[in-house]
Amino acid sequence: MMSTHAIVYLVFGVVLIIALSFDLGLLSKKNKTITIKQALLQTFFWVGLALAFFVFLWVEGDLLAEENEGQILSSVQLPLEFLSAYLMEWSLSIDNIFVFILIFNSFKVKEQFYSRVLLVGILMAILFRIIFITLGVALVAKFSWILYLFGAFLVYTGYTMFTSNEDEQFDPHDTKVYKFLKKFLPLVNHDGNGKYVIRENGKPAYTILFVVVVLLAAIDLVFALDSIPAVMGISKDPMIIYTSNIFAVLGLRSLFFLLRGAVTKFDYLQQGIAIVLVFIGVKMLGEHYINEWVTKTTQVFLSLGIILACISGSIFYSIVVNKKGTPADVSDESVN
Repeated sequence: MMSTHAIVYLVFGVVLIIALSFDLGLLSKKNKTITIKQALLQTFFWVGLALAFFVFLWVEGDLLAEENEGQILSSVQLPLEFLSAYLMEWSLSIDNIFVFILIFNSFKVKEQFYSRVLLVGILMAILFRIIFITLGVALVAKFSWILYLFGAFLVYTGYTMFTSNEDEQFDPHDTKVYKFLKKFLPLVNHDGNGKYVIRENGKPAYTILFVVVVLLAAIDLVFALDSIPAVMGISKDPMIIYTSNIFAVLGLRSLFFLLRGAVTKFDYLQQGIAIVLVFIGVKMLGEHYINEWVTKTTQVFLSLGIILACISGSIFYSIVVNKKGTPADVSDESVN
């Protein structure tokens, strides 16, 4: 008989395959631009799917708690851990979007190719994240003290993020990934009319779309260095870590089209995320003592409340204040 965890993985896999098929077949058409309305519908689709999975975990909560007797103390613990981790990843993905926009503009990708390039890049990012999470979970299982390193890293990252006042200029052409590709692969300075690989003089050559896809996946992996340890600070259950990450990353494409004209307005989101990272880092460092005074279920509720308060509060404060000196929306730049 299948365990409850195995059933959850099976349901997640089936739902994911159906959702991707639906997204590819009905919500996305090749070389078509995505309108704000379509992006909003797609965002509702992916967020709704994640929330439906949360409800499914809630329904299965008693069985999951019984299966993890001694580790899961409440039927609501895993569902709330999933929701907290998903919200954490979802908010961190907004940072990804701004960098994605810079990459598209830097390589002058035509808007009609945005959707498919994002899809391939995100699917690659998911593959890399699965590998990264698997290695991280295996290391933590063998060397539990690594969680303290993750905690210290999150506190440091959160502090530097909160105190950073300068917007560093990011140039995709100066990244090590691009320089590596340029050194070892024959690149062409055009999009190949929507192709990733073309043939020139009888030899394969890689277009800027190929370069952008690789950069998107690589940049997401860099962001994962923060987000995955943060999720491990919320939950140690591999199922929660995998599912929350994948759901958040799959919704990144629709979120890109929805927020690309407004993402630069969230001036204080970075500070909100920084506070959350510091909180989770401190929680990981003091876990032994916190567990003696606060129950796991209370910790999950507290984490969820702080994540919601910090992220929504920073976005709302950014919108209200709308501080002067905000750079022009990169999406308004002309794309040749």
